[in-house]
Amino acid sequence: MISIEKTGKTVNDAVAAALDELQATKEQVEIEVLEESKNSLFGIFGGRLAKVKVTKKDVIETVIANDKNANYVAETEEETALDMIKVVENREDAELAAKEFLQKLFAAMKINVVMEKFFNKEENSTVFKLHGPGMGVLIGKHGQTLDSLQYLTNLVANKHSQERVRFIVDVEDYRERRKETLVRLAQRLADKVKRTGEKVVLEPMNPYERKLIHMTLQNDEKVTTYSEGEEPYRKAVIDLK
Repeated sequence: MISIEKTGKTVNDAVAAALDELQATKEQVEIEVLEESKNSLFGIFGGRLAKVKVTKKDVIETVIANDKNANYVAETEEETALDMIKVVENREDAELAAKEFLQKLFAAMKINVVMEKFFNKEENSTVFKLHGPGMGVLIGKHGQTLDSLQYLTNLVANKHSQERVRFIVDVEDYRERRKETLVRLAQRLADKVKRTGEKVVLEPMNPYERKLIHMTLQNDEKVTTYSEGEEPYRKAVIDLK
């Protein structure tokens, strides 16, 4: 299991920072409050930040919890996933475990999938690109199903890995198309903020997509970005500096 400790002005702020770093939602972690925040006296003495320990759950989560277009859920395949968990000692073993898990999963779902494997040197990650008919069921609304599938793949492949391997699962280049869409959206909304002087709050996004919004506009001299709210409804905000 992966655990990190974070501090913040409030417990919620500390938890949000941890979720961003773990790229997880509240449902995927366990939260332990180590220290509550304490206001300082006259803003000078005795102040204390909140401190939390956040641990990613070591369980098989529901793959398609909110996708009304697909009835398959990971709960019915929990034994299948657990059967694929093996002791892995290097990237090659982890990749094999991930591939076998995906193949067995798709067989259980009775869908034909062509799988390609790539290595992304820039992000030091192994990418599985999936192709075939009816792939929309594996994407879900705004990629929610795909994110869950990727989470499960990383969970299974790294269960006993001595060296954590990061896996990216993509369907018909959805992630690249989504990235391009979000970059254009961020730039267009930034222009709107500059023109109107009013901040823009985007729809809820996962940590990776919010990070993409922040990175796209990080060098803009006139606008700033930040996140607000709690997972899974946390949103990116674009505002004037």
